[in-house]
Amino acid sequence: MSRLLIDGCQVVVTMDDAGTEIAGGSILLEDGAIAWVGSSGAHPQAAEGADVLDGRGTVAIPGLVNTHHHLYQTLTRARAREQGLFGWLTELYPVWEGIDAALSGCTTTTDHHYVFPAGRPGLLEAEIDAAREIGLRFHPCRGSMDLGASDGGLPPDRIVQDTDAALADTEEAVRRHHDATPGSMLRVAVAPCSPFSATERLMKESGALARRLGVRLHTHIAETRDEEAFCAERFGRRPIELLEDLGFLGSDVWLAHAVHLSDDNVARLAATGTGVAHCPTSNLRLGSGIARTRELLDARVPVGLGVDGSASNDSGDLLSEVRQAMLVARAAGDPASLTAREALRIATRGGAECLGRAGDLGSLEAGKRADVALFGVDGLAFVGAGEDLVAALALCRPQSARHVIVEGRVVVRDGRLATADQDAIAAEGHRVARRIAGAER
Repeated sequence: MSRLLIDGCQVVVTMDDAGTEIAGGSILLEDGAIAWVGSSGAHPQAAEGADVLDGRGTVAIPGLVNTHHHLYQTLTRARAREQGLFGWLTELYPVWEGIDAALSGCTTTTDHHYVFPAGRPGLLEAEIDAAREIGLRFHPCRGSMDLGASDGGLPPDRIVQDTDAALADTEEAVRRHHDATPGSMLRVAVAPCSPFSATERLMKESGALARRLGVRLHTHIAETRDEEAFCAERFGRRPIELLEDLGFLGSDVWLAHAVHLSDDNVARLAATGTGVAHCPTSNLRLGSGIARTRELLDARVPVGLGVDGSASNDSGDLLSEVRQAMLVARAAGDPASLTAREALRIATRGGAECLGRAGDLGSLEAGKRADVALFGVDGLAFVGAGEDLVAALALCRPQSARHVIVEGRVVVRDGRLATADQDAIAAEGHRVARRIAGAER
């Protein structure tokens, strides 16, 4: 049996139903699960046979859950800097054609990978291998595009797939990699890209495929006014109405962005149990708009947070999204529209619900998986914030997590990766980014 005691945290934020916060709290992890949470010293046998991680000066929260990302875009940051979504995509699609298999407290992440250039195999497998090496809980979404520019879509024809091939490759990815067991570190979702890059047939048959295989569904929707106009012209419907007609709403679905929603759209998402991945920084960066987060929460729509692709966010920092979500929700003039604790809850329990993991992730409770993020609150950034250190996580924003534990394994220790050489990763990333940039010239 492996045992790890996280001892003497300044505050343990459990995110349980009662909102329990324990000053001077400790957490005992056994064999990848949480065995006990309580006041330091209240469990006399907790330290017996356990490794001890010093929690002094930290706030412990459930590991953050990233519900929408495009990991490959890390190599193409700071481009198309003054473009909206369609212009940004048009500039970057040709760059992404060249891809090959080449510390923010996040313990679970999705990745929506939808660019599969012909003759470049192993792209999904490369990121699965990397997640396994680092020790990250991973929910890759096998994306697909079959609507090229010659047929009225946005992406160039050379980076879209034949519909049958896309569906076959998606099924193969699920059958090969998806692990449905409790506590799984790897689950695969089916994720046609968007209404402007996927045909109605691909969207509809992807939904049927996901349900036949028992996995979740994901796509981009209602991100911009341009997309709304595209759907009106091509399909005669608004984006959410299109998805409903295609059978793409339900408790097994979560949608990226969902910025431009009518009251009826919000009600349909709530009625069907469809989740939303809120990506505030990307929406602001691309001028897409401000999501109706307060209304979605009040309607009991499952809402999680996503950093979105690193080419439209440029930092990929999920704790920064917590702060951004809180601030942007207040931009309409209500300073109480989203509290710091609500924003943290979206990033933990909300994300777990979107991914169908509410039963084993998202809170620090006995029996749930041992995913914990500890943030230092004893440094310069938190001077004067002692009145409410939990709110200060969102308001003051520590530079990075001090320690991160996934499935009981320490993957970040003292602010640095413990499972891989982050300096070597950075050096290789810079090398590949230079190669991509050179290939454009």
